[in-house]
Amino acid sequence: MTQQISPSRRKFLRTMPIGIGALQLGPTGSAAASFLGEGTVPSLGGAVAWLNSPALTKENLRGEVALFDFWTYTCINWRRTYPYLRAWHEKYEKHGLKVIGVHTPEFGFESHADNVARFAKELQIKYPVAIDSEYAIWRAFENEYWPALYLADAQGHIGYHKFGEGDFERTERAIQDLLRRAGGDGFDSQLAPVKATGAEAAADWAYLKSSENYVGYAHTEGFVSRGGFAFDKNHSYVAPERLQRNEWALAGNWTAQKQAIQLNAPNGSIVYQFHARDLHLVMGPERLERPVRFRILIDGQIPGASHGTDTDDRGNGVVIEPRMYQLTAVRL
Repeated sequence: MTQQISPSRRKFLRTMPIGIGALQLGPTGSAAASFLGEGTVPSLGGAVAWLNSPALTKENLRGEVALFDFWTYTCINWRRTYPYLRAWHEKYEKHGLKVIGVHTPEFGFESHADNVARFAKELQIKYPVAIDSEYAIWRAFENEYWPALYLADAQGHIGYHKFGEGDFERTERAIQDLLRRAGGDGFDSQLAPVKATGAEAAADWAYLKSSENYVGYAHTEGFVSRGGFAFDKNHSYVAPERLQRNEWALAGNWTAQKQAIQLNAPNGSIVYQFHARDLHLVMGPERLERPVRFRILIDGQIPGASHGTDTDDRGNGVVIEPRMYQLTAVRL
């Protein structure tokens, strides 16, 4: 999900917004971190709400080392970054580090403050979070990526950034260095202990051969249902008998939209030939009070021990709210 933002990708996804997330962004492909001077912290005005804190300003942060984390809650790359943010907040807050989440949405449902607040509570996020649904802080930083980290010293000078997941040790060493320069002490030089399970577990980059994809027709790749998409109307799709790697198809009655696909009748399915340990989809019910049951199969069989955190060993799951769901965690 480490992608340049575009307005067409921020429109509201109706009924069944689904995205396949397993972006191939590893140590050799990630953007390099930088220790160069990069200006000063811009205005933090324009957030529609704040969580865990009154509204902060750049003036409030003078005297503290500040780590700004741009995130959106369906981003798998951010989910694998969050355990480190949590650990850094727990270890270094009392020594002068202020972790500040800036939630800037990719999908329309992520712009709703109630959705962000509910998700932040589920993940037990305790540091301040600016709900940046209008992109005010995003634009002030001239940011283009999820996740993105900006580290500022006690005078408000940004001296480090990291785009995408990874380089966690390097980032923590930068935090330690700026805290010491600001007079912080009392912490050891050991890295903070990190606990990451489920969707937060580090990717298996060596096994990963399937990248992120979208199912809305504006940005998808590899769609092979017979006849292609019937744009913006009900259509009965037929999936081919065989798929090549990273091809996908629909079966049943669906409406294909620019940003999403919507299931119109029971027993529809998505088939996808992928090569990865984990498979995630962003999905949502039409209404929160009407959960949607689903089932997954791997090579035609129930997943067993390879089920994800949002499915059981029989492959059963329930879509209860718009978010990312982990469907598989394949035992390799």
